[in-house]
Amino acid sequence: MTLDASYLRGTMAAVLSILQHSTCPENVVFHFLYVRNEPEVFSSIKSTFPYLNFNAYRFDSRRVLGLISKSIRQALDQPLNYARIYLADILPVDIKRLIYLDSDLVMVDDIVKLWGVDLNDKVLAAPEYCHANFTNYFTDAFWSDPVLSRTFEGRKPCYFNTGVMVVDMDKWRQGKYTRKVEYWMVVQKQKRIYQLGSLPPFLLVLAGNIEPVHHRWNQHGLGGDNIEGKCRSLHPGPISLLHWSGKGKPWLRLDSRKPCNVDHLWAPYDLYRPSKHSFEE
Repeated sequence: MTLDASYLRGTMAAVLSILQHSTCPENVVFHFLYVRNEPEVFSSIKSTFPYLNFNAYRFDSRRVLGLISKSIRQALDQPLNYARIYLADILPVDIKRLIYLDSDLVMVDDIVKLWGVDLNDKVLAAPEYCHANFTNYFTDAFWSDPVLSRTFEGRKPCYFNTGVMVVDMDKWRQGKYTRKVEYWMVVQKQKRIYQLGSLPPFLLVLAGNIEPVHHRWNQHGLGGDNIEGKCRSLHPGPISLLHWSGKGKPWLRLDSRKPCNVDHLWAPYDLYRPSKHSFEE
C-alpha cells in the first residue's frame, strides 16, 4: 500500500478492515511505500496501530517523473501512483509474493483467502472484467497504428484493475516486467496512446495473461468515473472487498454531507479525522 498525508485516512481504514476480518491478524505484514518523509503520517499509523507489523520504503519519485504523462485526472499523475510498477525493485528479495492494495478500499473478508489463490505459473492474479469495452482504454492513435494495434495479437485481453493484485515477485523480476511497463510509458510520451495514468501500461503488458480471481475480490468503481465521480451502486454477487476507485472518495463525500449510499459501508472503518490536512485531489 502507499502512504501519504492525502490518502492517510483511506489507508488507515483499509488497514483496520484487513485486521478486523483476518483470522490471524498477527500474521499480516504491511509494506508501505512513501515519497515524502512525513513524520505526522508515521506517528498516526504507530499510535493508531501500536502492534502493527509493518515496514516502510521510500520510493524515489525521480525514477518516474520523466515517464509520467498528463492524464484525465491530476490525482492519477502523482509519482506515488506509479510506485506499484517498482515493487520488485524496492522490496527485499526474500519477499516472494505480495498483495498490492490501493488505499481507497476496505476488506470485508479474510485476506488469507486472497493470499492463497493459485497463480498457475502466472506473474499476477486479479479479477478480470471481460465485459468491459477494452478498446476504450486506448486512443484512436493506438488502434489506428498498424504496429501498435497488433500488441494484443495471440491474447484475449480483458480489463483488470491494478488496485488489487496478487504478484509473484520472483517471476516479476525474472520477466523484467518493470522494464516492460516502462517501455509503454516511453511510447506514451512519443505518441499519446491512452488517457489514464498507470493502468494502461499494465494492460499493454499483461492483459490476457494473468490468472483471473473471483470478482468478489474487487468490487471496484464505487468512486464513480474519473471526471465527475458520481454515485454508483454495488454490483450483484458476493463481496469480499469494496473499492472506491474513481474520482469520488468516501471520506470526502461523507465530510461534504453528500455521501453516496455505498459510502456508509466505508464509514465504520473511518478512524482518522484530520484537522489540518486537506484531502482535495
